[in-house]
Amino acid sequence: MPNAPKIIPISDLRQNASDVVKSVSSSREPVFITQRGRAAAVLVSMEVYKNAQHEMDILHLLARGEKEIEAGTGYELDDVLREADLYLEAAKR
Repeated sequence: MPNAPKIIPISDLRQNASDVVKSVSSSREPVFITQRGRAAAVLVSMEVYKNAQHEMDILHLLARGEKEIEAGTGYELDDVLREADLYLEAAKR
């Protein structure tokens, strides 16, 4: 069974910001921040954020590729693989 999400009011974040950030960084689990009883923000570690951004970049590239295929345009496979290798190398840094 998945863990229940950690939810804290913004007042707790104000009082214990350092502890909350340490917890998020070490656990890699998001913390949901509420304001006036409603969801207002989500705090995630930098590592989780970077991974999510990387995944979004890949999804955007795939979507662009699908549109190019539908339009009958595109690139040679060797060129695409070469560019993908460069992209993956850059992501490792």
